[in-house]
Amino acid sequence: MTVTIFGSSGFIGKNLTESLRDEFNVQEVSLRNPLWETEIDETADIFINLIGKAHDHKGLASDEDYYLANIEIAQKIFSVFEKSSAKMLIYISSLAAIEEYESLVPLEESAPCHPVSIYGKTKRMAEEWLLSQHLPSQKKLVIVRPPMVHGPGDRGNLDLLYKIISKGIPYPLAAFQNQRSFISINNFIFYIRQIMLGSQELETGIYHISDDEPVGTREIIEIIRKTENIKSMDLNLPKIVVKAIARIGDFIPIPLNSKKLKKLTNNLIVSNKKINILLKINNLPLTAKEGLELTIKSFRK
Repeated sequence: MTVTIFGSSGFIGKNLTESLRDEFNVQEVSLRNPLWETEIDETADIFINLIGKAHDHKGLASDEDYYLANIEIAQKIFSVFEKSSAKMLIYISSLAAIEEYESLVPLEESAPCHPVSIYGKTKRMAEEWLLSQHLPSQKKLVIVRPPMVHGPGDRGNLDLLYKIISKGIPYPLAAFQNQRSFISINNFIFYIRQIMLGSQELETGIYHISDDEPVGTREIIEIIRKTENIKSMDLNLPKIVVKAIARIGDFIPIPLNSKKLKKLTNNLIVSNKKINILLKINNLPLTAKEGLELTIKSFRK
């Protein structure tokens, strides 16, 4: 089987490409090449579109940057897929397309979408455009919505939390308890491989993937402390005080603001039951805690 991957240079792309090479003929396509369309292997069976612009923590990206990466490029790749002999396009969307901060129940694919950021909104717009296109009966479009993907080599929010806790700094949000869904890169790759091999079981549509178990921020902190053999205190600051500080952070550049507080303390859980049932997945390679331990240990290098 030949797989064409768009966006293989990022954290997810590098790991996915390296893993799939063991089993499939993998072609990497860079859209930086103006002639990229002519480079695509005509015998490709599956397209995987990983290209996208995520959250811009430095505030340097414009709305146009998001529209280009998350919508226009997705449209171009779909156009090529439509004309190609490939039978499946796997588009990697994001949980942000449906919800970014809080859900009181596990999010299923049919839940109403409430994207807030330009990232989430453009990902949702791409989903809607892709699903509105007519596909020949022999072709399928599988849209995958993962929560935060982490693993060795990732330098995202988990790395920032690790840097704080590993220094023995007390955790100031101990008054909050939450549960959030994540997905380790190992489980992410497992799902993509199962989608490729079980393509007959899936119809065109949206599918949520995640680790089987949600994990709380305080549990992640305990994993960091255990990994680093650190004993530090938690600070049970009153919630009203923490929220007041966060509101100040909305106007003054301090480490905490309302958005960061929501991501650290709110519940956001994903249901992966739909795809697990269809692909007959009973167990993922790693539990949520096992995946987090691998990621956290990698930060020490």
